[in-house]
Amino acid sequence: MVNREVVSDKQGIAIMILFLTGSTSIFVTGLDAKKDLWIAIILAIFMVLPMIMIFARLHYIFPGKDLFDIFEICFGKFVGRIMMIVFTWYTFYWTADVLNNYAFFIRTVNLWETPKIIFIIILGILCAWGIKEGIEVLGRWAELFLIIVIIGIWVALSLLIPNMNFHNMQPVLYNGFKPVLKGAYSVFTQPFVQTVAFTMAFTYLKRKKSSYKVYIIGLFIGSILTFMISVTNILVIGIDEATRVYYPSYVTVARVDIRDFIQRLEVIIAIVFILGGFIKISILLLCTCKGMTKIFGCKDYRLMIIPITLMIMNIAYFQYDSVQHYFQFNTEIWASYFFPFQVILPIITWIIAETKKYR
Repeated sequence: MVNREVVSDKQGIAIMILFLTGSTSIFVTGLDAKKDLWIAIILAIFMVLPMIMIFARLHYIFPGKDLFDIFEICFGKFVGRIMMIVFTWYTFYWTADVLNNYAFFIRTVNLWETPKIIFIIILGILCAWGIKEGIEVLGRWAELFLIIVIIGIWVALSLLIPNMNFHNMQPVLYNGFKPVLKGAYSVFTQPFVQTVAFTMAFTYLKRKKSSYKVYIIGLFIGSILTFMISVTNILVIGIDEATRVYYPSYVTVARVDIRDFIQRLEVIIAIVFILGGFIKISILLLCTCKGMTKIFGCKDYRLMIIPITLMIMNIAYFQYDSVQHYFQFNTEIWASYFFPFQVILPIITWIIAETKKYR
């Protein structure tokens, strides 16, 4: 009998905020909307709310079950097993993608002569150790990390106020509403609807209605932080430079220079990025291990952690040729490639779940 890992509301919210904020803290979300990205982010929040309610509803209908269990309940053993395999591949590839993101970041901004595989190994081992201890321990770490992240972001953004130029976001809707819709869709797919991962990661929540609280509050706070970071980037460095550089937030915070005394604060945004990355990679690795456990009928996902982590390290090393290749894939292909996993299949699953419930 596997011990039940119950995630409290505070732990679940902290994990979700770091999941959303950490990986996007170094970027500007919604760049397709140009100067109107602030409108795109707000619109994306309303776009993702129905999906958030669906994710929470699935937890409510099937308490004590994750998405892999729900597939078997809704679709039967054969089709359910196929769905498990498809979603396990999705999280497997996604974990390697995020692992690459952090490896490229560390190598690009600082240790450019160090082979990428070194960062992949270190991050992979650290995250494997994290989920080996269990999601409850990860939740307690997230509560601590969240305080550091919020303080770090607040300090960095406060010190950047003298560098802000509100003309960088004017005029409003100069290019019409079409770029705003494109930017909103971009933010919707990355990072907001990526919360689908928690339907696989969370099994036991504290109360039956905890899923609604965790998803809604986690999205709300995470989206506010994402909004603040992206808008600050545009106000400080402008849309042209934000589009041109790989890591705009790192460049933005580097502008802090108070009388030659307070400088080089880009380390703050790097810490925020790395802490969020630890949580995000750990959650995705957990989803992959749980999926493989259900596919092969094992009792404990911890048996899968080491072999799955080694496989992910391998695919991460060969996944992208360069940081340019990584950004090209994430900009041009990611949203379309993963849309079925994040939106279409969860909606179908929810419809069948409601049908079975009321039947």
